[in-house]
Amino acid sequence: MTDTAARAAARAPEEILLGFARALRAAGLGVGAERERTYLEAVAAVGLDDAAATYLAGRATLCASPADLERYDLVYAAWFGLERAGTMARPRSAATLTMADLAADTGAGDLGGPDEPSRTQQAMASRTEILRHRDIASLSAAERRLLQEAFAGLRPRAPRRRAHRHTPWRRGRVDARRTLRSTLGRMGEPGTVQWRRRGERARRVVLLIDVSGSMSAYADSLLRLGNVYCRSGIPVEVFTLGTRLTHVTRPLSQRDPERAVIATGDAVPDWSGGTRLAEGVRVFLERWGRRGMARGAVVVVVSDGWERDRPEALGEQVRRLRAVAHRVVWANPHRGFAGYEPVQAGIVAALPHIDDFVAGHSLAAFEELIEVVGRA
Repeated sequence: MTDTAARAAARAPEEILLGFARALRAAGLGVGAERERTYLEAVAAVGLDDAAATYLAGRATLCASPADLERYDLVYAAWFGLERAGTMARPRSAATLTMADLAADTGAGDLGGPDEPSRTQQAMASRTEILRHRDIASLSAAERRLLQEAFAGLRPRAPRRRAHRHTPWRRGRVDARRTLRSTLGRMGEPGTVQWRRRGERARRVVLLIDVSGSMSAYADSLLRLGNVYCRSGIPVEVFTLGTRLTHVTRPLSQRDPERAVIATGDAVPDWSGGTRLAEGVRVFLERWGRRGMARGAVVVVVSDGWERDRPEALGEQVRRLRAVAHRVVWANPHRGFAGYEPVQAGIVAALPHIDDFVAGHSLAAFEELIEVVGRA
């Protein structure tokens, strides 16, 4: 048994298991409070004395995709001891290749001519393209840093709405006042008929971002998406949802994305905590939404739908939100996984009042979300 395992043996079983789950989170797996609870329940069901069953219970409850399995085995071996891992070494999949592997495979020293990009640059571009479609929760720290640079390429556009004022145009309705003034300016001589049409204005966008424990693996990237919106010039307001509602538009509007995310994290008191979606939406409607912020706006809720309170309450609050908003868009990270079915009680209660239900697990999903909002 390793030194780590010897020290772990002196602690309570729950502390050992929770420490292992948090070690996985530190290694880059998307392990939140919900998964920790499910893991403890699974181990209690199979029995902690059964090493093989404990190992498999963790794989089933703490890993979100096949890309997590290799890191799970490494952390398991370090935490419990190699003799308890109970698994054979597997060859790495293409999804877990490092940048060094790509450079070696493509011939890092084979540079093209002055007008041709090197094969290493092509490999890096290919790697970034692969990361665009990867689940953010499954990325390593190095891969996350590479993906963060790609956020600068996101180009949100504001949804449009009809303005009350008219504007001169080539066709439309006759602008009687401008036509009359033009005629009077020519001493009554008839001239060109002036036309007008209703102008357009940018429609407000409101982002409600879930930063609870079950969404902790996506929270950083979602706040970076909010920072992209705040710096785009679009009328936007950003809130975080957890055990309470926090207005974070001001700290998230900083030009430097790193400073913006850090300042927002300092302003959010319930980061990676519990989930009270219904209460958060209710507070938003009563304090900001019904007074004008949500009226005619495109409201985007980014959450996995786990609700600590009654699911019926969430459905009622989303119904109230839909009554004042122009459109309600819900982005769920699990929506992008093959075979996903909306079975969470919160999602089931809210779905009848949602206009668009999209994925929110990768950079490519964020691009699709931006298009949905822009067309709203």
